[in-house]
Amino acid sequence: MPAIYNDPRIIIALDFPDAGQALEFTARLDPAACRLKVGFELFVSAGPALVEKLVAAGFDVFLDLKFHDIPNTVASACRAAAQLGVWMMNVHASGGGRMLQAAREALDGQSHRPRLIAVTVLTSMDERDLDELGLGKDVGRLAEALAGLAAASGLDGVVCSASEAPMLRQRHGEDFLLVTPGIRPRSAEQDDQRRVMTPAEAIRAGSSYLVVGRPITRADSPMEVLEAMNAEIRGAHLHSV
Repeated sequence: MPAIYNDPRIIIALDFPDAGQALEFTARLDPAACRLKVGFELFVSAGPALVEKLVAAGFDVFLDLKFHDIPNTVASACRAAAQLGVWMMNVHASGGGRMLQAAREALDGQSHRPRLIAVTVLTSMDERDLDELGLGKDVGRLAEALAGLAAASGLDGVVCSASEAPMLRQRHGEDFLLVTPGIRPRSAEQDDQRRVMTPAEAIRAGSSYLVVGRPITRADSPMEVLEAMNAEIRGAHLHSV
């Protein structure tokens, strides 16, 4: 059985405007039951100090800054992020093979080596959006190509839609991490995500970790919602083995 099944599978997106609200919310969580994602808004507002506080509180932190620049700049950013003690970080696969390899090599030399994953196609995007960009591929094909580039560059996995997870799991094996946003309980609104699945559906599709935001962060009892989703995930896994 892959080691990922012993890990908390839900990554809660801390989509808060400032450190105060983020810390007030995370004080209501059990670090053993989830991981946390810090993205652009919160990182720009609160800075590295917040990440260090979350790590010190016992949380595994996914730093979701989607680095995309020339290889040397991305490598330097990855080294700096590793020094914060984060569990995982990401880059854009569309930055190309040289950028991806530079990012991976920068982390390989660190005493604390976070997991490095690449964004394939944002889950807010569909075929019409790709058409506007002139990419000339459907979402699934583009995600497959970018995931292949990430794997060939030695990255640990990708961010992808759960709808692409079965194909990517079959192609890249059990150790390749598939981190899937767009996860919603059946009763939740889809918000600005267009390609969504429930937790059980995503696990059965082959996802490794599930990114969940508003269904938990806006709940009156976040731990109750988290525990219910964790129970759904455990049930889905038991039925898949």
